[in-house]
Amino acid sequence: MKPQDIENIELQYLTLDDYQELKGAMQEAYKSMPNLYWREHQIKTLIDKFPEGQVVIKINNQIAGCALSIIVDYDSIDDIHTYEDITGNYTFNTHDTDKGDALYGIDVFIKPEFRGLRLGRRLYDYRKELCEKLNLRGIAFGGRIPNFHKYSKEMSPKEYIDKVRRKEIHDPVLNFQISNDFHPVRILKGYLEGDNASGEYAVLLEWDNIYYEKPSKKAATKKKIVRLGLIQWQMRLYKDLEELMQQAEYFIDAVSGYRSDFALFPEFFNAPLMAENNHLSESEAIRELAKHTESIVQKFSEFAITYNINIITGSMPEVKDDLLYNAGYLCKRDGSIERYEKLHVTPDEAKVWGLQGGTQLKAFDTDCGKIGILICYDSEFPELSRILADEGMDILFVPFLTDTQNGYSRVRHCAQARAIENECYVAIAGSVGNLPKVHNMDIQFAQSMVFTPCDFSFPANGIKAEATTNTEMILIADVDIDLLRELNQFGSVRNLKDRRKDLFELRKK
Repeated sequence: MKPQDIENIELQYLTLDDYQELKGAMQEAYKSMPNLYWREHQIKTLIDKFPEGQVVIKINNQIAGCALSIIVDYDSIDDIHTYEDITGNYTFNTHDTDKGDALYGIDVFIKPEFRGLRLGRRLYDYRKELCEKLNLRGIAFGGRIPNFHKYSKEMSPKEYIDKVRRKEIHDPVLNFQISNDFHPVRILKGYLEGDNASGEYAVLLEWDNIYYEKPSKKAATKKKIVRLGLIQWQMRLYKDLEELMQQAEYFIDAVSGYRSDFALFPEFFNAPLMAENNHLSESEAIRELAKHTESIVQKFSEFAITYNINIITGSMPEVKDDLLYNAGYLCKRDGSIERYEKLHVTPDEAKVWGLQGGTQLKAFDTDCGKIGILICYDSEFPELSRILADEGMDILFVPFLTDTQNGYSRVRHCAQARAIENECYVAIAGSVGNLPKVHNMDIQFAQSMVFTPCDFSFPANGIKAEATTNTEMILIADVDIDLLRELNQFGSVRNLKDRRKDLFELRKK
């Protein structure tokens, strides 16, 4: 049929009234196996058990194609199985809406006269939407390889599939399924009796539902839209710790008022407290500052609970085993606390303050998914964020402190690169102003920002939100975690999936 002859295309649920026409359509679609069609009582069983899973596509009120499916327990398809096994000897008693967590494709076909109109894609798209609607973990089916008989004397089924994937051999069925985002998992031997064209082999093909949420017994759901509150902190003198924490609480109150899920403070935001020890050497003054860290973390944890917000404390000096580290804390709103460290200290930090590089690197679980935290200079080392991405990080937070515009530019551009290459969001927050009474702090330059990957679902320039340069303020931005899942599977480029792991690998020691 030609497109100009089409008056209407409609996707409908299959009914028993369609059976005689459906039978004829199947016989046309499977001419090499003329007796391979569903009997009326089998179609009735499918409709009774799972009406949403049985659909036909009609052109000018005539059946052009059909898709049939059931719901099964994923573990039952993880092993070698046959078509007879998966259908319960064609009774469909394997359909299980209670324990089932995967949609299994029983049949899909397009009548020969309607092929070339991309109708098969519409049926597959319907299955994907149904899978997402029912919160199933994915779709699976045994795909025929009808051209295999032409090559069966020359190669194994595995070699055949490899050549199809490399476009060295054309297989109309397998090529179509791969182009619709289904990936081969294994060979199924003896899958469909009588399928001589495929040598009775099939390929187990799967499609993963990136939106699947494993049922939880907890009275909570994982957030899809996460609101970030970035605090662009003004460096000013405070008479004591209490006054500094009053200012911190003011900002936490502000971002919490906008129902933010995270509050991000800059690196060394508490540096103004070193003014009282400015008569000491720089290394002695920062060790005095480190004495405040424990009480600051305790106060932030209280704020996280009372303001119902996850707080990333930026960073503070901290002494462990008489060594000085640049460390920060993730104070969660459930009351738990986790620590992170700056792994790479700058030459100036080592020389003037005697800072040591930390040893801890990990992604953190939160009620908004997995996050990573890298302090300032660490963002300039791409290996760190790539390891965090492999651990499931969705959002990378970078508290920083830079005195010059070129120092800021290093952090800013590296952070944006991390968003692109790791398919994640990156939030950076810094301090502005100056501290004339604190040695080795000088002037601060900052523009806090939220970066995104660069693809069609995101801003074209990869910038979700940006603060005014060198101005004390808060920046609020929403980020959609589901968009990252779509990017990973269907992006114009897929940096994580397309890595040549056959040539290189990255791992923690």
